[in-house]
Amino acid sequence: MSGRGPLRSGEPVMLIDRKRRRYLIDLADGGEFHSHSGVLPHDDMIGAPEGTTFRSTRGMVFTALRPTITDFILKMPRGAQVIYPKDIGPILILADIFPGARVLESGLGSGALSTGMLRAGAEITGYEIREDFEAKARENVARFLGAESLERYDTHVRDVYEGIGETDLDRIVLDLPEPWQVVPHAETALRPGGIFLAYTPSIIQVSQLHDALEESKLGFAETVEVLNRGWHVQGTAVRPDHRMVGHTGFLTHARLLDE
Repeated sequence: MSGRGPLRSGEPVMLIDRKRRRYLIDLADGGEFHSHSGVLPHDDMIGAPEGTTFRSTRGMVFTALRPTITDFILKMPRGAQVIYPKDIGPILILADIFPGARVLESGLGSGALSTGMLRAGAEITGYEIREDFEAKARENVARFLGAESLERYDTHVRDVYEGIGETDLDRIVLDLPEPWQVVPHAETALRPGGIFLAYTPSIIQVSQLHDALEESKLGFAETVEVLNRGWHVQGTAVRPDHRMVGHTGFLTHARLLDE
């Protein structure tokens, strides 16, 4: 989906009021945004440049912008808990996701990580054991990236613990409770030098995964945790925010060795 030019009917838009409250909507001809602050017709926004401010029927001012991927993930409908942007960015780097990369992703959840990898140019085969989660992930991906992105998003209701049908994969990326069960399948599904990455909330899961990796052809295993602390900056009053996004999960990655 193009992120340039005037706002168009059919695309998601983020409305931000003076208190920085954010509302994610999909523009539609003849549509209306309703809130306690009044009504704002979609037709007023369609055709306007990004960053334009609009006034509702009760005088509330809203700024209309296309949502960033962070905006979208934090506001999108969820069927399952999402991987947050603070982890998605490092996953794209640690798994070295590149345009055209053949990625097996399992544990699609609500499609947040899928959205990030597809936007980076990956071609994803997705396994998800719950049909409702698979449908929600596809819906969210299409909403943010456009229906054409589904051509690179081949999803299946399937249990990755039982095996991987694909071979010569560049990457395997998992958000599962027991990723160590996938390690034997990864040895035959990945190409030599391919990357295996798993997101796990618990350090006990990390320990068990490392045990499995040490007995496999996957080497150079590392685990990292990403913390995200904002800062309050107002004139000369500069200090760390009282709240921060601390622990969400651990990222464990390894590479398949040809030996």
